[in-house]
Amino acid sequence: MSDEQGLQARAARGWRLWLVFALLCLIAAGVAGKMLSLNVQEQDFLKRQGDARVLRTAIIPAHRGMISDRNGLPLSVSAPVSTVWMNPKEFDLQSGAITKLASLIGSDKNALLKRVARFRDKQFVYLKRQMTPAQAEQVEELHIPGVYVDREYKRFYPAAEVATHLVGFTGLDGVGQEGIELAFEEWLQGIPGKKLVMRDLLGRTVKHIRELEPMVQGKDLQLSIDLRLQYLAYRELKAAVQAHQADSAAMVVLDVHTGEVLAMVNQPSYNPNDRSNLGKGMESLRNRAVTDTFEPGSTMKPLTIAAALMSGKYTLDSKVDTSPGYIRVKGKTIRDHRNYGVLSLGRIITKSSNVGATKLALSLHGDAVRNVFHNVGLGQVPGTGFPGEQAGVLPYFAENRLVERATMSYGYGLSVTPLQLAQSYLPFATGGLVRHVSLLKLDRPESGTRVMPKKVADAILRMMETVTQSGGTGRRAAIEGYRVAGKTGTVHKVGVNGYADDQYMSIFAGVAPVDNPAIVAVVMVDNPKGQEYYGGEVAAPLFSRVVGGALRMLNVAPDNWQPAKPHVVMK
Repeated sequence: MSDEQGLQARAARGWRLWLVFALLCLIAAGVAGKMLSLNVQEQDFLKRQGDARVLRTAIIPAHRGMISDRNGLPLSVSAPVSTVWMNPKEFDLQSGAITKLASLIGSDKNALLKRVARFRDKQFVYLKRQMTPAQAEQVEELHIPGVYVDREYKRFYPAAEVATHLVGFTGLDGVGQEGIELAFEEWLQGIPGKKLVMRDLLGRTVKHIRELEPMVQGKDLQLSIDLRLQYLAYRELKAAVQAHQADSAAMVVLDVHTGEVLAMVNQPSYNPNDRSNLGKGMESLRNRAVTDTFEPGSTMKPLTIAAALMSGKYTLDSKVDTSPGYIRVKGKTIRDHRNYGVLSLGRIITKSSNVGATKLALSLHGDAVRNVFHNVGLGQVPGTGFPGEQAGVLPYFAENRLVERATMSYGYGLSVTPLQLAQSYLPFATGGLVRHVSLLKLDRPESGTRVMPKKVADAILRMMETVTQSGGTGRRAAIEGYRVAGKTGTVHKVGVNGYADDQYMSIFAGVAPVDNPAIVAVVMVDNPKGQEYYGGEVAAPLFSRVVGGALRMLNVAPDNWQPAKPHVVMK
């Protein structure tokens, strides 16, 4: 190689070195410029992007208010549980813990993988709701990307089926679905809060930054029922339904002094903590005590007698001739069980005379009986706020509708709920006052509205006492140590072609103790299929057992206590 060629080669190498050096300088300048830009111009943007990848807004679940009985015993409480969910886009299909995860959520690996594939374009899918915290902790320990655990609350009902028709239940999202849970949803439901948290790449919360919105706890609610009486009434009602092979039954127990519902039970029932066996018909969901209506039958006769006394046409000494045991009204024959002859007003109740009630009603002004029925609350919604409560039916009949006026006097042609019937008997226990019924515990009782003179109410109460004594239709409602007043009712059920000959409603409504009334109770048993079906045979004994136990639980002093006779030892 010549000297000239060597110089050219060295020049070329030098030029290339300077080119590389220049390029390196340009790259260094570019990096420095970008670093300067990131630290000065784009710092806020980068900080936001970084926070978006580690900071999350989390929900603070609100604690739903507790429902308790009048003594503070819990009927509905919220227990902490966990929800497991996944982001299918982040889910690691190659994780070795998938089989364990599937087992924890009650599934299998193939089903879980199919689920991930089906929702691959989604970002949120529930895997398991309302898991125990211990199970959820096992899920977290698997460290599977895309699987997350949130905290929430599950409603638990300590009294289970005993109070379920009254209390109701919530859905998976904690929203009231039935009963008090639904009626007082806004009161019980809390307001969830929000907080800022820092999470790692696996979605685990590693730090709580700050609270964004405060959580508001739901408010507690205290019901009027006494759980001790509720258990007693439920046990006896269930036993009676089984013994008489009845379709259903309901019972209501009221506090005379306040109008509060001390017990409200129904059959059939269900366990709100496990609703998997409810079935398609959902028949057991209904609170029959406030939603189911029926013709009250002879339980209306005391109110008919009250209307007669209030009219001024009759006195306590008045007599009614029921001979020959039946009466014809516009071609319809109304009968008694037998010919009772001449009866006093009290004996019309004692013997449950349809003829006597009919003659009284037809001798009064056309609206006289209906007005009394209306004034004691029949044909009106009780106003407890319970979802689906019924007003029943209290029709208006013109003066010339003699048959309808007659049948109404002994409880046909109108319909009531068990709660309405119990409310209508309050005036007999309060000296003529009707009170609003309440499912919530009251701080102080209302004064009540007068619907009949005290003299009339007291007289009817004494007349009804004869029903539970010798010769009355409700002798099996008697309670040892207490004077009991009440009225039986046995009505034919309405079938497809009118009244069914072999299906009945057995009813008893009563007050105890007579000397100082504390309780009004109503029992309704639907279609008993045994040999016994009269109200005095089916409903009256149930009244005796429940009300007798309630009076003792409430420490109500006996008003008919017979001291034991001393045992004389003969020598």
